[in-house]
This record gives sequence, C-alpha cells and structure tokens, in this order.
Amino acid sequence: MTETWVSTLAQGKADLERASTAQKVADMLRERVLDGDLAPGLRLSEEAIGGALGVSRNTLREAFRLLTRDRLLVHEHSRGVFVRRPSGNDVRDLYAARRVIECGSLRLWDDVAEARREAVRAPVRQAVARAEQNDWTRAGQANIQFHRGIVGLAGSSRLSDESDRLFAELMLAFRVAQEINDFYQTYVPWNRRIVELLDGGRTTRAVDQLAEYFDAAEQDLVARLEAHQSKGNVKS
Repeated sequence: MTETWVSTLAQGKADLERASTAQKVADMLRERVLDGDLAPGLRLSEEAIGGALGVSRNTLREAFRLLTRDRLLVHEHSRGVFVRRPSGNDVRDLYAARRVIECGSLRLWDDVAEARREAVRAPVRQAVARAEQNDWTRAGQANIQFHRGIVGLAGSSRLSDESDRLFAELMLAFRVAQEINDFYQTYVPWNRRIVELLDGGRTTRAVDQLAEYFDAAEQDLVARLEAHQSKGNVKS
C-alpha cells in the first residue's frame, strides 16, 4: 500500500520543480518591489520577465499567482497582470499587523544576542547617512532593513517571511502616495530615537515610541493616499 502512494509522487515531480522555481521568481520580484523598482499600476510582461529569467510561461504565471495572493499584483481580465495599488483600508490593515509583529518583537530586545541588536542599529545609521546626502531611495531601503531587524529579534523565519510580504505591500503604498522623500524626512529621525532608547535601557519606552510611530505613519500615509486618489478622480 505504501509503495503505491509513493510511486504516484513521481507523477508530480515536474509540478514540484516548477513550484519551487516559481517561489524563487516570486521572491525576486518581491525584492524588486521593496527596492522600489516596480511601480504601482505597472503592467508586467510575461515575455520580457520570462525571457530575462529563462523560465517557462507556466512557472511565471505561478509566480504571479503567488504575488497576487500576497496582494502585490492584480490580474485584470483581458488586460494582463499589473502591480497593485494599495488603498487606505489596505494601509490600516497593514499597520494593524505590524503593531502586533514588530511591537511584540521589540519587547525581546533585552533577551537577544548582540548580533540581532546590531541588525536593528546598523540600518538606522545607514538611513541617517543617506538622508544627509538626500538619497531618499536608499534611505527608504535602509528603513525597511531597520524594520526587518526588529522582526528578526523574534528569531522566527515565519514572522520574517510574513513581514517581508507586508513590507512589500507597504512600499507600493508609499509609491502611490508619491511623496517618499517627505515621508522619510519625518520617520528616519524617529527610528534613531527608538534605537537611542533601546541602547539606553528603556525598552518599554522604545516599544511605546514604535507604537506611536505606527499611529502617526498610518494616519500620514492614509491621508496622502486618499488625497492622491481624490486628485486622480478630479482629473478623470
């Protein structure tokens, strides 16, 4: 009996290999979102991406399906696959999730190894340096690494994977708002204050600051998105 079901696994070998490759493709495209290379509303060409990566159309479509599940892409009937434009409600839901994950992770600061703490500090130093050079694209990338570092304090690959999906969706919201520079001018200094509190032994206060940060950032980003949407409606 066991041999029967084991032998049938071979029939799915090709699908398994394709699924594994599709996940890698999805991960690569998600990183492009985090880096700001894929703008909301951009139509994705199967021919161009498949040719660049050397993958089949079926594999690429599976990768698109995974990213659609993660709310990063949207399929429009007879038009193709597009990078998604998050709404104000999406942002509210994203920050609700981030409060649970990141505030919970930051509470572990006093109990983790120094290497994990440094993964929180180093991106803040990088963001400050980039901000001083008015390099807001890299300041934004460093900001994402700061928050990745916070999640990393929990030592859970599942939380880190889920947070990367949240961060990518959030980056799309920033791109829709179209005022990334101004946004980071406010929040890079806030990140630095959080690290200073942590290094000063005031972990509880740092968690409170992070929660306040999320409240302010959520309200700010939602307002920008809704203002941008209103302008678009007026133009149309």
